[in-house]
Amino acid sequence: MDQQTNLTPQQIAEKSAEAMWKGDHASQKLGMKLESVSPGCAVMSMEITAAMSNGHGNCHGGYIFTLGDSAFAFACNSHNEIVVAQHCSITFIAPGRVGDRLTAEAREVSKRGRSGIYDIRITNQKGEHIAEFRGHSRTLSGTHF
Repeated sequence: MDQQTNLTPQQIAEKSAEAMWKGDHASQKLGMKLESVSPGCAVMSMEITAAMSNGHGNCHGGYIFTLGDSAFAFACNSHNEIVVAQHCSITFIAPGRVGDRLTAEAREVSKRGRSGIYDIRITNQKGEHIAEFRGHSRTLSGTHF
């Protein structure tokens, strides 16, 4: 239990996610769903629509990056601290296709001081590996609630 709020780490993660989701219009407008959140972890999903396709008929990489970035954001903000991305990179492994439901699973690798590292694996509905995203976070001052 957290001394200041009398909440468990899981309750803190859920309450932080609820506060963030209210203002996350980008994720909402893209049809993303926050499937789960726990301390240092988050799972988000998104269906790939025709409007997200590129000139090759696949999902534009920017949408895959955005899904990974959103999962990263909910994972690194799950401790009731205001956290932003400092650096992110993505490696595309296979194309996402129109009609696919992509899922990004984010997990905390390291959190020391104001810096954190998070790995996000993005898969499709068949479990096929689509991309690996790594995010480096920086904690600012303030809390979500």
